[in-house]
Amino acid sequence: MASKEIEKEIPTYITLYKDGTVDRPRQTPYAAPSLDGTPHVSSKDIIISQNPSISARLYLPKPLPQTHKLPILVYFHGGGFFFESAFSELYHNYFNTFVSRLPVIVVSVEYRLAPEHYLPAAYDDCFAALQWVASHSSNNTTEPWLIDYGDFSRIFIGGDSAGGNIVHNVAMRAGSEALEEGGNVNLLGAIYVHPYFYSSEAIGSESVSEHEKSLGYIVWDFVYPNAPGGINNPMVNPFAPGAPSLASLGCSKILVCLAGNDSIRDRGIWFFEGLNKSGWKGKSELFEEAGEDHVYHIFHPETEKAKKITDRMASFILH
Repeated sequence: MASKEIEKEIPTYITLYKDGTVDRPRQTPYAAPSLDGTPHVSSKDIIISQNPSISARLYLPKPLPQTHKLPILVYFHGGGFFFESAFSELYHNYFNTFVSRLPVIVVSVEYRLAPEHYLPAAYDDCFAALQWVASHSSNNTTEPWLIDYGDFSRIFIGGDSAGGNIVHNVAMRAGSEALEEGGNVNLLGAIYVHPYFYSSEAIGSESVSEHEKSLGYIVWDFVYPNAPGGINNPMVNPFAPGAPSLASLGCSKILVCLAGNDSIRDRGIWFFEGLNKSGWKGKSELFEEAGEDHVYHIFHPETEKAKKITDRMASFILH
């Protein structure tokens, strides 16, 4: 049997064949939700939109508080915009651990992936998901977990890696577009975990001579091949010439989380420093775990260092 012809690929990460099929060798298996799966967390899947196809997995802590409502975290998974899923074993295990430690409703968004749907599809899907959550503040939609238990004055967005990049672009859009007409809706904060940013100019520890061959450069070209400005598009380089000012970010506080051994750690510092110079009026916080690599807490959520970053997010959300 002849092997299929390759259209383009990022070796060991993703291959697009000329017949339109896609191979994602690092994708973790599907895990089913469970209303009674753990002593401390319930989960279920919901449809946000049929066209485009947007869905989510909701997580609710147990037992539920009787006297107050819970903050809502709308979360965007990582995976380079081209693999992983809100329904994967990796993220399901992570959020079962996360929600068991933190009294919050999580809406983990299943957005469309490249190359079947190139950017900006994921950005549009994730903003639409945030709007869908906000729409429940006026009780005109049908998800009882949000209506009955969610505090719409305390909405947060969060994400890791590519999801951290989505957090930024959703927060920028929230600064100029209404989430919900009327209702007590407040996008209070944003959590950027090991966020993916890049630019045509190498910074920090990045190799100058090999910059255009680096994974950060290659991924952007793969997931957004027609991006205006290429690698200096403001969605990946928020400090590009002509990029909108970060002063317009649509939340009042931001937590940036970094890992000391992460290859994109310096980009997180670059973003944090630029944020603090931008004129944005909110409160910025930085958390860094020395000696750890990219999204260590997602792969190993039960470790002490994973619990440490979860506790840091809990402090940011609850106080």
